[in-house]
Amino acid sequence: MELHVVIKGDRDLTGQLYRQLKDAIRAGRLVAGEKLPPSRLLAEQLGLSRKTVAEAYARLGFDQLLVGRVGSGTFVADAIKPKAPPAAAARFAGASAIERWIRMDTPLRHSAPAGHSRYEYIGGAPARSLFPHDEWRRCVLHALRQGARSRGLYGPVEGLPELRAAIARHAAFSRGVRCGIDDLIVTNGAQQALDLVARVLVEPGCMVAVEEPGYPPARQLFAAQGAQVVGVPVDAEGLQVACIPDGTRLIYVTPAHQFPLGMPMSVRRREALLARAQALGAIVVEDDYDSEFRYEGRPADSLQSMDRDGIVAFVGTFSKTMSPELRMGYLIAPPAILQAVCIAKHLSDWHTSTPAQWALAKFIVDGHLQKHIRRCHAAYAERRERLMRRFDGDLSPWFERVPATAGIHMTALCRRPIDMDMLLRLARRVDVGLYTLEGFHHFGPARQGLMVGYGAIERADIDPSLDRVRDILLQMN
Repeated sequence: MELHVVIKGDRDLTGQLYRQLKDAIRAGRLVAGEKLPPSRLLAEQLGLSRKTVAEAYARLGFDQLLVGRVGSGTFVADAIKPKAPPAAAARFAGASAIERWIRMDTPLRHSAPAGHSRYEYIGGAPARSLFPHDEWRRCVLHALRQGARSRGLYGPVEGLPELRAAIARHAAFSRGVRCGIDDLIVTNGAQQALDLVARVLVEPGCMVAVEEPGYPPARQLFAAQGAQVVGVPVDAEGLQVACIPDGTRLIYVTPAHQFPLGMPMSVRRREALLARAQALGAIVVEDDYDSEFRYEGRPADSLQSMDRDGIVAFVGTFSKTMSPELRMGYLIAPPAILQAVCIAKHLSDWHTSTPAQWALAKFIVDGHLQKHIRRCHAAYAERRERLMRRFDGDLSPWFERVPATAGIHMTALCRRPIDMDMLLRLARRVDVGLYTLEGFHHFGPARQGLMVGYGAIERADIDPSLDRVRDILLQMN
């Protein structure tokens, strides 16, 4: 790779080279520790004499911008700090649009302290210690071998047929969904699946209904497309269907494990929701983000399996069963929007990473996914049981647990007013990461409470950490 330097004419060649390298170092284009080409090589590339390049290097060394290391070469000095670029003097024509994005709240975009305490109750995070590294490594090697035999071209927009077939079988087995390979699109996580549905259905001013409280990135995504987003309250049976307003075009729900409160939607409500959506001509987006982990009661049908009118888009993810870092999800689209979603996927990113698809397909087909889910289920069930005992026991004077039958988080609502900011701050001081419900409410006053994730906390750490929380609460009284 050649160093970008432009020499004009044949005057002051040393000065031209010196000034351009100096500007590049000061601006940060050549970073501290960067190795520069040998003087002979750079001279050949620029059509200069070696003496000219050596003199420029020597002047930069005198300015303490370059340093020579015997036997290694010439490097940018480590102490150089690039100058900040000047602030723009004029506003862009699209400044208002930029400001709208900057002002958008992102409560689930984890801040610096998130995930860094010894005892972490962050929601949505699976257990890193349970990740099947050996099995996944073999699947990645399989993917690399598949890539070595490929033609090196772009892949199918919808995803590799092998992965789509594997996911379709998995979703049918674990959630009872009705789909074939042609109904399924592989996405970069569940968030891209939501984005694709929004791209093809949402227009400025149209009405979208979401749960309140609910998943902030979904609400913000629909609003960013120009939708009029309305919050529909939830109760012990889930979304209050009677509150969905006329004119709604899209309805976003989490029926298996309401996010963030945790209760499942009753069968009666599911039937009512499908009937209401059919009457409105609306599409229902069913976000099935972590229902593979179910601990009690009989399995409930997914909305998609109950749908007889082709109005449910089923969104699944591997972020909770495996790892968010994989960015692998899928969308089972109803026929009415399938072709449009494929076009939107093509225009937004063409297709999801092919090696990752090959690896995941192998992982599912060889039975590793089901084995991993069973292993995680056993661990999460123990953690959940321990948390339930504590919140129903010595923490019950302050919190009331919301009944939940699935997932990797639970919610505890405050029985009495608590200074939650102080609680979180004091808990962080004793190495306990707690998270409130505040960021999940948007359309009305937030209910005080905690969202308690148990994917990232070891069972042996639950009692010691909650002892600290209990002691803080006693001191705050």
